[in-house]
Amino acid sequence: MKFNLESLKFDENGLIPVIIQDEKNLEVLMMAYMNLDSLRETLKDGKTSFWSRSRKKYWLKGETSGHFQHVKSVFYDCDKDTLLIKVEQIGGACHDGYRSCFYTELKGDETRVLGEKVFDPEKKYK
Repeated sequence: MKFNLESLKFDENGLIPVIIQDEKNLEVLMMAYMNLDSLRETLKDGKTSFWSRSRKKYWLKGETSGHFQHVKSVFYDCDKDTLLIKVEQIGGACHDGYRSCFYTELKGDETRVLGEKVFDPEKKYK
């Protein structure tokens, strides 16, 4: 069945939140935003591309680090306002050097780091 990408509900800035999940172990790796162009590129290329709200530009995940995300499947929720993309993650997804961006647990007013670094960000992002 043909699907019109424009029927997704992008926010007032033209963005839709995207949850990135490991396709094998279902670990949530990161959350980011896509605009229509980056979604189209992701679907065409098979690698995740996003819109950076802070840098105001398009970016291909892994373009600097080499830690690409190979798209295995794409889902949208029942409201059509959030995407879930299951990927094969190469290296770490987090720019801090962890496999997942969700490496810190918050309990009450305390935190603890649960993840282990899989790469040194100082060496990747010079």
